[in-house]
Amino acid sequence: QVQLVESGGGLVQAGDSLSLSCAGSGRSFSSAGMGWFRQPPGKEREFVASISRTSNTYYADSVKGRFTISRDNAKNTVYLRMNSLKPEDTAVYYCAAKLWGIFVPASFEYDVWGQGTRVTVSS
Repeated sequence: QVQLVESGGGLVQAGDSLSLSCAGSGRSFSSAGMGWFRQPPGKEREFVASISRTSNTYYADSVKGRFTISRDNAKNTVYLRMNSLKPEDTAVYYCAAKLWGIFVPASFEYDVWGQGTRVTVSS
């Protein structure tokens, strides 16, 4: 069974840092484009960051300069390092994998999604 499992969420204060992990299982994700998305309370899911199989990275304007996406293919894991967190970063964060077809960095057309991890940033 192919699946993604996020971890690392929690409650932090504004200005703090947090690192999320997304571990894949059931197959290798080394050739997959990977993405992080988030859904703030009462809002639509939105793109956060993505990384291609060649490690090109893409970011939403709202997180550029604060968040860093990376991948470790040996561990089948993708990371999201979040610095200078703001209350508006509060959301459930999801990772996703584009296993087949063309990888479009900010698209929502991913093949496998994790269950999400909650991040709460207090002011």
